[in-house]
Amino acid sequence: MSTDATPDPYRDPLVFGQRMQILRTRRGLTRDQFGGLIGRSGSWVKAVETGRLKTPALPMILRIAEVLRVRDLSDLTGDQSMHTALFAGPGHPRFAAVREALNALRLGTGQEAPPVAHLSARLSRAWQARHSAPNHRDVIGSLLPDLIRDAQASVRAAETVADRKAAQARLAEVYFLSQFFCAYQPDAPLVWRVAERGMMAAQDSEDPHAIGLAAWLTTQAHRESAHLDAADAVTLETLRYLKPLLPEAGTDVRAVVGALTVEAGLTAARRGETGTAWRYWDEARALAESLPGGYFHPVTSFSRAVIGAHAVTVAVELHAGGEGARQAARAEAEAIPSRPRRARHRIEQARAYHLDAQPDVALATLAQAHEAAPETVQYSGYARRIILEEAEAKSPARRRRASELASRLGLLTA
Repeated sequence: MSTDATPDPYRDPLVFGQRMQILRTRRGLTRDQFGGLIGRSGSWVKAVETGRLKTPALPMILRIAEVLRVRDLSDLTGDQSMHTALFAGPGHPRFAAVREALNALRLGTGQEAPPVAHLSARLSRAWQARHSAPNHRDVIGSLLPDLIRDAQASVRAAETVADRKAAQARLAEVYFLSQFFCAYQPDAPLVWRVAERGMMAAQDSEDPHAIGLAAWLTTQAHRESAHLDAADAVTLETLRYLKPLLPEAGTDVRAVVGALTVEAGLTAARRGETGTAWRYWDEARALAESLPGGYFHPVTSFSRAVIGAHAVTVAVELHAGGEGARQAARAEAEAIPSRPRRARHRIEQARAYHLDAQPDVALATLAQAHEAAPETVQYSGYARRIILEEAEAKSPARRRRASELASRLGLLTA
């Protein structure tokens, strides 16, 4: 083995600072960049990495874990008693059945394909259920195995080129729904396989709407894996393809262009490019305002109702606590018709308030997110980090509130 190989921080008995340095380097962050993201200087980062400063307290460890996208605190601390999953959920009870359906290899035409109208109606009901049910993962997890099998059978049974393209578009949509379910489950490679299948099916369909959605989901996967250049490449290339179609495009395609424009802004914000991030948000806002008042895209949630929620996320990704809190106060969550999207907006508001040194407001906002969609909070790394950090707060009342919320979400045993 080459002596130049990067050490494995999960195998060797390394101290905290060494683990942090290895994980930071893998993310492609300089000490100054990393320090800016956690509210410390580059020299502070160097001092921790070289052992001149001792391991920081738990609140800072949680902040470091969030920036480095560490999925288990023991990977960062080396303490095998700290198996607290942050960015991977505990594993949904229906995950095994969904994974089995996705991994199964079906050859030939032994399975009868359902009628096109029937499959489309089931997909529509699945999206409606996802937006309306507080336990949305449980609901779509129960629907997905049969949807996956039937959508694949529909492609195999297509007799004409046109029928096959239409079937591929429906299959792509099933993969999009699967990607929502598989996110934050304990099998990251499966998420990428589903994303790739969705993109392939969308491209085979030659449907601009499906292609845009595949790019939207792939962009998010790249950004959450800290592959910012790859995220930009997918987003910007797809926007170059879709924008010339806008004069003749329907509402759904316009909404997907708006959603992709938001993603471009969020990637810029993750880089700390303030002007670029807000410029993209302004473009997305103009697209949202061009949509019908009551319109709500079933996959991306892009609409007039959520554009303010996106502003909160842009500010939070820029680590602008004051601006995030101002945007959070302006963005009305109750106007968002989707339970999981409303809960996700509450989580973003909580991140903003936490950045702005308003931890009590952040916890209250997370409690509101829990009321809207408990599963969304349970599988959110950001929510988990805030709750676990405040469970160590100096204020007894705040510790009690955070601990009660952690208990309700099952975080203490995850």
